[in-house]
Amino acid sequence: MSERALAGLAAEVRAMGGLLGATAAEPGEAPAPHGAAAAGGERAVGREAEYALLVEAIREGYELHYGAPRVVDTPDADLALLAGDRLYALGLARLAELGDLDAVAELADVISLGAQAQAEGRPAMAEAAWDSGARAVGAGTTPGHEADKAAWRGAEDRAR
Repeated sequence: MSERALAGLAAEVRAMGGLLGATAAEPGEAPAPHGAAAAGGERAVGREAEYALLVEAIREGYELHYGAPRVVDTPDADLALLAGDRLYALGLARLAELGDLDAVAELADVISLGAQAQAEGRPAMAEAAWDSGARAVGAGTTPGHEADKAAWRGAEDRAR
């Protein structure tokens, strides 16, 4: 399912046209575990492909800002940042259209925690937020997940 999510995302980026559409690459064997994690939860039942695609759109936006994008291929750093913002918005809008506002809030937390972790030089924390957040999108949050988010938010204070 996750490979199809990336192929679907590449097709959507191409369909956007313009500069962004021209950057779409074939994802090949690129890993897409976060979409699969979200699609595997009970909240995504019957809409698994939609959840996988929207989470991978947001992850691609994150990768355009901080990592190694799998779908958008551009050497232009400014275009990469703009494309990342566009893909964040695409994923969140799709989730809002599904009416899952709790998952919108969860992914907004993932985006902000990922940015915080990157700014603090803590890539492992960013990955933990992504792994945990993707599961919460599909299955809902837990007290442990909420405690982890609170701890991650306070990581900067502890590092000083």
